[in-house]
Amino acid sequence: MRAVIVAAAVAFIISLLTTPVAIRAFTALKAGQPIRSLGLASNEGKKGTPPMGGVVFIVATLIAYVAGHLALTTLPERQIAQEKPTMTALVLLGLLVFCGAVGFVDDLLKVRRRNSDGLSAKGKLLGQVIIGIGFGIAALYVASTNGQTVASEHISFIRDISWLNVGKVGSVMVFVFVITAMSNGVNLTDGLDGLATGASTLVLGAYALIGYWQYRHWCADETFARANEYCYQTRDPLEVAMIAAAAAAACVGFLWWNTSPARIFMGDVGALGLGALIGGLAVATRTTLLSILIGGLFFIITITWVIQIVSYKTTGKRVFRMVPLHHHFELAGWSEVNIVVRFWTVAGVCVAIGLGVFYSDFLTAVG
Repeated sequence: MRAVIVAAAVAFIISLLTTPVAIRAFTALKAGQPIRSLGLASNEGKKGTPPMGGVVFIVATLIAYVAGHLALTTLPERQIAQEKPTMTALVLLGLLVFCGAVGFVDDLLKVRRRNSDGLSAKGKLLGQVIIGIGFGIAALYVASTNGQTVASEHISFIRDISWLNVGKVGSVMVFVFVITAMSNGVNLTDGLDGLATGASTLVLGAYALIGYWQYRHWCADETFARANEYCYQTRDPLEVAMIAAAAAAACVGFLWWNTSPARIFMGDVGALGLGALIGGLAVATRTTLLSILIGGLFFIITITWVIQIVSYKTTGKRVFRMVPLHHHFELAGWSEVNIVVRFWTVAGVCVAIGLGVFYSDFLTAVG
């Protein structure tokens, strides 16, 4: 637990203290976010606010992971908590950094062109797919010394579903879908000050708890193996807990400056990176289907966006005033702060229910 706390504390402090530095640096470079009004009250006064703030919490998470590993050297249980960076860490942090890089290019093009047109939708999707394939192969084909891989050939809910074996190729395809879907879900949610940051903090916090719970009931621990007790067949759950906690804490530090009125935006670099990390955490913890519930707000915003597009293209009619969904409520007269707080509440309820389902499975098994 000490390593997880150290990683979280370091990430929070770095993010909190360096975000103002990033604000001044981006402002000096005149890297302001181009804003299209679209008749939305929330867009008034936001022109010129620096984007690309996601760089701060991505870097903070990386540094915090190193700090957490340094703390591991003082732990008596380090014999089952890999002291060296593992494949799990390389996959999760790689998704965060490389999908964040796709978003960075998108943000940079917007700033340079002085308009809201960055990478095309196809360009961003292609980048996400390529990254997903690369790390999906690593997650499926690179095993630890005990044969355990980061991802599984089975579709998972709270653990692998034994009869849903899709094979290695199918599992890589599922991996790519989860990463791109969650990445774009967070990106769609990032439309109001602090909305995506706060919601991501809740989801990442949930995965920190899940990772640590799996670590305390890990099949690789000989105590559980000898006793034949209920345990989780995952790889490097302490790494999962450490990275999720670090990312959550980094988001909290960033939220101090990102909440309304935002002095900096996370941009696509932050949204795509966070979404990819959350998708990777779902795969690594064998909670792929459960992530739909844990990340329920992202799912709701994505599915309503799909409904709007399909309805308009097939019938010429819109179901909502505007998508993503938070803009629908803006046009209905809700204030930006009310929307953000209420959407955070929805995200929190989804996280609470998801954790409840996860823990109830444990209680059922041991009861």
